[in-house]
Amino acid sequence: MSNALLTSRQGAVMTVTINRPDQLNILGEPGDGDAFRKVFDAINEDRSIKCVIFTGAGRAFSAGGNVKDMRDRENLFAGSQADIADNYRNNVHEIVRSIWHCAVPVIAAVNGPAVGLGHDVSGLCDIRLAAQSARFGSTFLKIGLIPGDGGSWILPQNIGASRAAEMLYTSRIIDAETALSWGLVSEVYPGEELMAAAEKLAAKIISQPTAALRATKRLLRSAKTPELDAALEMAAVEQAKLHATDDHLEAVTAFIEKRPPQFTDS
Repeated sequence: MSNALLTSRQGAVMTVTINRPDQLNILGEPGDGDAFRKVFDAINEDRSIKCVIFTGAGRAFSAGGNVKDMRDRENLFAGSQADIADNYRNNVHEIVRSIWHCAVPVIAAVNGPAVGLGHDVSGLCDIRLAAQSARFGSTFLKIGLIPGDGGSWILPQNIGASRAAEMLYTSRIIDAETALSWGLVSEVYPGEELMAAAEKLAAKIISQPTAALRATKRLLRSAKTPELDAALEMAAVEQAKLHATDDHLEAVTAFIEKRPPQFTDS
């Protein structure tokens, strides 16, 4: 089982922490999908848990996928296009579905950069609170990819079509105050106050009756259209195609080498 997640519980509140601080909490490593599914399945089955706080260890929330593995075509990004599409379905999409189908409210305490997959998993949460140091970016095009995690479905739901298109088409990274003004987050706090603020909000949530709380969560999810599952399937197929392109390989190599990419539009 992956060691990607730490859990701690205080009363009816479960805190789930992405636990790769030395790698800025990258996600999508082998076993991550299983780890998220086990953690969130256990939360769903325990009706004494009424709220989740989701955050990252260290100075980042999550920097997203492993760019070096993309360059080297290893782990999630190894094999044929069919293999890669299945890797997305069976790993990345399990992370996404685990958060999306959580039966209780999830508060994202975004303690630092949330980029790529990290940005999109924060966007799956019901409420997002940000530290002043938080940064948000859906930077897939910068590395020659699309949001293979359903981000092109998630982001417009949160900030509208125009803002989402701007972030996706330009790979723009926005700061916490911009995220607040765009409605991507509810509040911004000094970093040292973030978790206390999340815990205070969670305390208000868990004071509500369990059945009504879970029913309200289901109703809010049902208001999202079209279906996430359809968007995820399209994302897996298209992303697998792009992982095979020369421009993607050049983009991730340039990113690692800290130089501008030279695209051939292959």
